[in-house]
Amino acid sequence: MRLIHTSDWHLGRRLKGEDRTPEIAAALDELLKQAKELQVDAVLVAGDIYDVPNPPAEAEQVAYNFFCKLKEAKIPAVVIAGNHDSPFRIDGIAKILSYIGVQALGRPQKANKGGVINLDTPSGKLCVAAMPFASERRLLKYEYLWTKDDLEQRQHYRYCVQKILNYLAKGFRNDSVNVVMAHMTIEGSNRAYSEVDYYTRDTYILSGQMLPTEAQYIALGHIHKPQQISNAAPTYYSGSLIQVDFGEAGEEKGFYLVDVEPGRPAKPEFQLLPCQKPLKVLKCDEANLEETLEANREHPGFLKVIVELNTPKIGLAEMVRKLCPQTLIIEPKYPKSELEKRVELQEGYQFDSVQEFRRYYLQHQGIEVPTPVLEAFKQLQQEMSDAIA
Repeated sequence: MRLIHTSDWHLGRRLKGEDRTPEIAAALDELLKQAKELQVDAVLVAGDIYDVPNPPAEAEQVAYNFFCKLKEAKIPAVVIAGNHDSPFRIDGIAKILSYIGVQALGRPQKANKGGVINLDTPSGKLCVAAMPFASERRLLKYEYLWTKDDLEQRQHYRYCVQKILNYLAKGFRNDSVNVVMAHMTIEGSNRAYSEVDYYTRDTYILSGQMLPTEAQYIALGHIHKPQQISNAAPTYYSGSLIQVDFGEAGEEKGFYLVDVEPGRPAKPEFQLLPCQKPLKVLKCDEANLEETLEANREHPGFLKVIVELNTPKIGLAEMVRKLCPQTLIIEPKYPKSELEKRVELQEGYQFDSVQEFRRYYLQHQGIEVPTPVLEAFKQLQQEMSDAIA
């Protein structure tokens, strides 16, 4: 059996006002072409079809056109919701999608209620244990959130996820290709840092040992860098379909082509997709700024320009965009103060919104942020994250 594993399309994505949907549509056209040429039996989409829960009509049109063309090619698809998708929206149209050969699941379900999806393909039976993204606030009962501390909540959330996965694996069949498809963060994965930070750390970091070992392949979504995860079963992130943000600049994008048969580990191979508008980060100083821009005047994608300066330069943005109008971000970089250096050494360079708030407060107030203020910030961040879940 031959499968395509893809995820994190992020249709509807905008980057500094630029609509990325046409780029994603071009990548999906190429994915469809390769699905036909490679004669795949099914396409697995491991979440984050859209960039926002209520996507624009143009984004939905691209997704539905892709699925309809798969139907015309007689290639079924299995789709789960990611943390950017609305699980209720996907469940609401699941029955309609089934008429064009797409089995969609928005919220985790029991095996006999749609959590395990069985397909008959030209190459045999396919059994998919589907685990959409599960928000902590939706998976845990309210009374548990009120009465247990953070550690107990994290432990119970992980226990619930593992319990669901184990139940789903009981639906596997000996005569089928058995696959787990999930949208989650596995410990040890290499992040792109264009993912939503809140849903890729703390409670949401899960052990690979929680994943069912009976599977021939585990198709993951959520982390934007394509990679293999060390695990008993072949476990892979396919990564985002395009370079979603400048943290992914220069990275190759694509999908996994998976050859697999019942009872044997899968053999996945990463297949590249062309990047219509690649992202690129330019780093320079005032002395070589113009030379650097001239060398990248014809860059077909979007640019982020970081310029090291000793003092502010009037007209910097106008100069950069005159030579390279495809520049989306211009970031002047000034020498760090001693205070910033001390905080940076203490906290490290990895972006963390809470630590960034502490740094901002220390820089502008000259004291550590008071605990009540910090807790209020964390609560606000959590509410904002839940609002887009």
